[in-house]
Amino acid sequence: MNIMEDGPSMIWGVVCILLLVSSLAARRLPLGYVAKAGLAWIAIFATLFAIFSFRFEFIGIWERLKADISGTAGQNISGEAIELRRQDDGHYWLMVNINGEPVRFMVDSGATLTAINATTAREAGVEADGYPIILGTANGRIAAKRGVVRLLSVGPHSIENHQVVVSERFGDVNVLGMNFLNSLQSWRVEANMMVLQP
Repeated sequence: MNIMEDGPSMIWGVVCILLLVSSLAARRLPLGYVAKAGLAWIAIFATLFAIFSFRFEFIGIWERLKADISGTAGQNISGEAIELRRQDDGHYWLMVNINGEPVRFMVDSGATLTAINATTAREAGVEADGYPIILGTANGRIAAKRGVVRLLSVGPHSIENHQVVVSERFGDVNVLGMNFLNSLQSWRVEANMMVLQP
């Protein structure tokens, strides 16, 4: 806290409290009532002063809560670049629109294809058909079907007819694989940031 910057605010606070106490004393009210009222007003002024002094911290907390709720935590679109901060689970997450539906994906350069779970496929209108194919995943071999996302978009980047695989066995996770990363002009990892360049 900078005393020089907050000095005038503190002076005004003290002046307001003194004016309040003097107005209560002038009315010749019982001492107990004056003390209670004075303490109540001091608590109100202290709360308002704290809110004003830490307003930027409160704004930052609110912005982070909004990002956590919307699924865009750690995601920043700066001009043409899309920046992703590594999350606490060690992964990079990206909120994209598939066929107009917002969907949270884990970005995985170790996955060949974009993979979406069956629930997401139903909600976004992605039809999976044909014979099942067998995929090797971190959780073993699973059966999946091929599908097509008519339009996948994030920030300035969009892909039409994006090839995906769909399976009930993916659980709640959706994965953007190398076929998404290869559609970008470039992508790189710097320290704890992944930068996608459409």
